[in-house]
Amino acid sequence: MAELATIARPYAEALFKAVPAAELSSFVAQLDALAAVASDPQLHLLADNPKVADGQVFDVMVAAAKVQLSPIVANFLRTVLENGRLAALPVMNVQFLALAQAQQGVSEARVFSAYPVDAAQLADILGPLEKRFGRKLEAKVELDPELIGGVRVVVGDEVLDTSVKARLERMKATLMA
Repeated sequence: MAELATIARPYAEALFKAVPAAELSSFVAQLDALAAVASDPQLHLLADNPKVADGQVFDVMVAAAKVQLSPIVANFLRTVLENGRLAALPVMNVQFLALAQAQQGVSEARVFSAYPVDAAQLADILGPLEKRFGRKLEAKVELDPELIGGVRVVVGDEVLDTSVKARLERMKATLMA
C-alpha cells in the first residue's frame, strides 16, 4: 500500500494545484465517482487487455461514473490511464480529499461503533474531539460489532479507543503482568 501512496501523491498534488478553490467540492465529487469505478476488478481486466486502448477505458469509466467531468478532471484521468496508474486512482482520491480538507481546516474522523450512532450521539462524540484537535471534524461512521460497545475514533494517525474490547484487552494485559 505504501508503494501506491508514493505513486499517487504527485498526481493528487498536481490535481489539487490545478483546481480552482471555488470548485473544490465539485472536483471531490468527480474524483470520488472515478475512484469508485476504478476499484472495480473487471475494469482492471479491461484496462490490462493489450487490445483495449486507453481511450476506450476512459469512455467506459466516464460512462460508469455517471458524472459530468470537468476538462481538468478529464485530462487528469487521461494522464492516469496513459501512465498505467489506474490501480492508484483510489489512493489518489484519498490523498486529494485530505489536501482539500486540510485547506478548509477540516479533518476526517472515522468513528467505529458496535451499534448505529444517531446524529445527537455523533455530535456528543465530535464536540470534545474538535476542541482537542483544534479543527472541524467530518465524521464517517462504520459499524464494527467486535468492539462490543463504546467507540473507536481515528483522526489522521491518532486513535482514541474507548471500546469495551479495548478495555478488556487492557485488563487482560494488566492481569497477565
